[in-house]
Amino acid sequence: MRPAPPADLLYRSLHATVPPLARALWRPEVRGLHHVPRTGPVILASNHLSFADSVVIPVVVPRKVVFLAKSDYFDGTGLRGAVSRAWFSGLGMLPVDRDDARAALASLDTALEVLGRGEAFGLYPEGTRSRDGRLYRGRTGVAHLALTAGVPVVPVGLVGTERLQPVGARLPRIVRVQVSFGAPIHPGDRFDGVPSGRARRLLTDEIMAQIGRLSGQPAAGSYNERRIDEE
Repeated sequence: MRPAPPADLLYRSLHATVPPLARALWRPEVRGLHHVPRTGPVILASNHLSFADSVVIPVVVPRKVVFLAKSDYFDGTGLRGAVSRAWFSGLGMLPVDRDDARAALASLDTALEVLGRGEAFGLYPEGTRSRDGRLYRGRTGVAHLALTAGVPVVPVGLVGTERLQPVGARLPRIVRVQVSFGAPIHPGDRFDGVPSGRARRLLTDEIMAQIGRLSGQPAAGSYNERRIDEE
């Protein structure tokens, strides 16, 4: 048997210590966790309120969830860069260059590779975090992944994470948050014969409706645009 790669060993080490400590500190209220398959490829599609969302979800899910994080977190030098790289790699995150015009396509390919390995992939269909608390319209990448890979999507509703690490805060605060998981949405063959663009839009809207039900957010009715100071 080949030894586990360093990233896997680091993930196992962090996941054995960080989630229990985080749950003890923040005592998150978790609902519907049984909806997350324990094995096999799955997409976790969540609303996005805080930088900390990509930590909160892996903390409460008993299996590895891969998120994409901006490449800056992996490119630092010296001790601080090494610690940052180890932390984000250990949490199961993968780097993506968000300033590269081809990054969106590359991130979809990366996601398909993760799903092809039978892993869980987490993403935010809104694209960037909501600064006003409303739920923005979902971008269709989530549906593209689900339809291409033929995998279920578990909608996730986060409540209170904007208070956990507000915009501009360097460290998380001790607050209660709620994480709700909905029943998996299986694309199946429901969209056979439907034009691909239309199928992606319909499935994305269905996913966002379920996220909104779980999070209780009012719908913005428009797309959210990333600001230059976003994570």
